[in-house]
Amino acid sequence: MKDRISITMLADGIADVRLIRADKMNALDTAMWSALAEAIDELKAKPGLRVVVLSGEGRAFCAGLDLSSLSAERDPGTSSAGGTLSDRTKGIANNAQYAAWGWRELPVPVIAAVHGVAFGAGSQIMAGADIRIVHPDTRLAIMEMRWGLVPDVAGMALWRTQVADDVLREMIYTNREFTGSEAKLLGFATHVSDDPLAKAMELAAVIANKNPHAIRGAKRLCNMLTDASDAEILQAESDEQVKIIRAPNQMEAVMAHMEKRKPNFAD
Repeated sequence: MKDRISITMLADGIADVRLIRADKMNALDTAMWSALAEAIDELKAKPGLRVVVLSGEGRAFCAGLDLSSLSAERDPGTSSAGGTLSDRTKGIANNAQYAAWGWRELPVPVIAAVHGVAFGAGSQIMAGADIRIVHPDTRLAIMEMRWGLVPDVAGMALWRTQVADDVLREMIYTNREFTGSEAKLLGFATHVSDDPLAKAMELAAVIANKNPHAIRGAKRLCNMLTDASDAEILQAESDEQVKIIRAPNQMEAVMAHMEKRKPNFAD
């Protein structure tokens, strides 16, 4: 993993996670797919984690699939990420899908800082983040149709809550390239910034100083919005609140606000 992904723990439980295959614009080869899965699994188990900032080193966030890693002799049903496309090797996902979907499964918020390019699978990994901050000149595209393929790195499950149906269809059918500024207008991005990483770190610091149990509960609730019924969501709201109301961290949030000081939460 260490030659593809770096994880650095910063103050207040912020994980600085970077794709570090800069010489290839962080394109996805077999080793990068494996590294992403390892990183996600490591973060899931990391004590004290409160928020993740995901970015790419060098000139790009992620240029998508490394086409040189594809083999003409490979069985059509297999994946460059390992295993077969049909096998659910990572819960509900296959190995490649987990590289994007896995960020949604992390118990804490993930903020993607996107610059340079985010093509194909790169745009889908970006979509796995809770919040997506892009440079206005970032180049993005759902690139698969150029190669006669469909998006299959969990993008379809992720974009449906981010982008209008007709807009998504156009971008998939045409593989049209668009900028970070347009990505914000269309819903692919949350914010536009001239320094996405600095903006992401600033936002991460805010989130890291909230009640971590409330943040995790809020993410669980947000993750339900895609397919849960109204009744299930209403019940889940109540269940989450019961877990945290009058608990030490919730009381600390109140006291810190009243005393105008930084809160001291327990994980």
